[in-house]
Amino acid sequence: MSSSTTLSPRKVSVRVGGAAGDGIASVAETLAKACSRQGLYVYAYNSYQSVIRGGHINMQIRIGAKKVWSQGDQCDFLVALNQDTIARHAAEVTPGGGIIYNKEKIKLDAAALPKGVNDFGIPSSAIAAKFGKSPIMQNTVALGVLSFVANLPFDAVKDVIISTFKKKGDAVVDANVGAAQAGFDFAKENFKKVEYTWQLTGTKRMFLTGNQAIALGAVAGGCKFYSAYPMTPASGILHWLAPKGPKYGIVVKQCEDEIAAMNMAVGAGHVGARSMTGTSGGGFALMTEAIGLASMIEAPVVVVNCQRGGPSTGLPTKQEQGDLFQALGASQGDFPKFIIAPSTVEDAFYTTAEALNLAEIYQCPVILLSDLLLSEHYETIDDLDFSKVKIDRGEMVKDASNGSGTYKRYLSTPSGISPRALPGMAGMMYTAASDEHDEDGVVISDVFTDPAKRIVMMDKRMRKMDTALKNLPDPKVEGPAGADLTFITWGSTYNVVRDAIHRLEKEGVKVNHLNIKYLWPFQSDAISKILRSCKKTLIVEANFSGQLERLIRQETGLSIENHLRKYDGEPFGPEMVHAKAKSLLQGAKTPELAGKR
Repeated sequence: MSSSTTLSPRKVSVRVGGAAGDGIASVAETLAKACSRQGLYVYAYNSYQSVIRGGHINMQIRIGAKKVWSQGDQCDFLVALNQDTIARHAAEVTPGGGIIYNKEKIKLDAAALPKGVNDFGIPSSAIAAKFGKSPIMQNTVALGVLSFVANLPFDAVKDVIISTFKKKGDAVVDANVGAAQAGFDFAKENFKKVEYTWQLTGTKRMFLTGNQAIALGAVAGGCKFYSAYPMTPASGILHWLAPKGPKYGIVVKQCEDEIAAMNMAVGAGHVGARSMTGTSGGGFALMTEAIGLASMIEAPVVVVNCQRGGPSTGLPTKQEQGDLFQALGASQGDFPKFIIAPSTVEDAFYTTAEALNLAEIYQCPVILLSDLLLSEHYETIDDLDFSKVKIDRGEMVKDASNGSGTYKRYLSTPSGISPRALPGMAGMMYTAASDEHDEDGVVISDVFTDPAKRIVMMDKRMRKMDTALKNLPDPKVEGPAGADLTFITWGSTYNVVRDAIHRLEKEGVKVNHLNIKYLWPFQSDAISKILRSCKKTLIVEANFSGQLERLIRQETGLSIENHLRKYDGEPFGPEMVHAKAKSLLQGAKTPELAGKR
């Protein structure tokens, strides 16, 4: 029998590892849902590969009584579903935790067991055989063992198993519940649970991914058309909307490629349907010509780019923030567009609805830059407030004359925004062409390119960005004024920096945080003012070249003195950010690491 051990009173991490096809996600998601339904906060990140079977996958679930900001670095309990997982992760288990594995098939040498880590080897095959022939049943046994040794309520695990398998019939439910119960009973007879008391409130909260939040934001924001070609990591938006969209009046179209998806979305936006499409960097590259079309005909459309490792096919299932300049340079020529990066699951919901508003208010494309970590990780969040979402369709035409006797779709206005009519409205016929045109839409480039009219139209469109800069909310610094160090982030790096900040604050360090959400149009004046007031700055981003740092320098003339970059495909952990901040505050430099700067 293993000796009783105590985990420090902090958030606890469980890592489930194995090969693709081993049923890792089912174990991890069952655990995460069980904890979430008991009032605990959960953050789950799946590090997976492209292969359908084989390779190495591990999913980390971090659990706490308070908000969990990242997947963390520690592994307190390791559920090893194959020998390879032992080799890769056994040394990373923290003292007080333990390793759960099938001792009939997997070997764990005493020398490989870190000091203070419990050996929770179990005869999984023999136990599972009593409940069915499926090898995946061994995972359910391991889940029962974990429930006991981690002192998690078994009834919560049981309830999730029942809800997961009830559609498959009582026999399947009974077999899985029985296997989990048998694992729990075996652990109770042979091991001692870790002395860790969970603060279970029973408060039920939402448990969803960033992609699901984007899809919900589309529903709340009045989206009526979504087109996409499946591409990781954006596919989750399509997966959620395909079965549920029609219930909310959304036409969902899986297209033959990204070119078709983008053109369909532009067409839908042009005729008055709030439209959106989603992809990743490779698909976004195919969409760029039609993004320019949307701007020329002033059709509102939202494009979600869930970034992953590039270039080319790159790292299809890995994290990166490498597409900022791709979004800035999308399509040829100068034209108005918005680029917005949500930072959290909650923010992804509200920002998607906001993007649909901005697209219609300013009659131009809005690019929503998510990334794999934000889009695919699961997280427990407090309820989303649908009442906060207000739909603003912008300036719609009120009469056919525009005050001049004829309707001019592209009337030059002080704001750059022309009153918009939808095709088919009586007395409001106009031309919408991809060529440069006059105020009424008639092209000016066939017989004689009129320089004066070109200037009027270009100036009119670009004034939209001046108008937007007056109306967008100013960026704000979170934390105390006069901090010794200011973190700068965009997108999902927000979360890990918040995690690191909490650690620094407990150590008495005075730090604050600037997260830049509106990447274009860039709020140069407001951001310059903030940066000039900072004592020391550190920018954290998941790419090689420091794309946000380059954009800040380009638009403000100011350089960020310290950088932390990561581009190995895996997300930042809070320890790396914490260590970098501490070294900067102490006046030292951290050593360079492969794939990390």
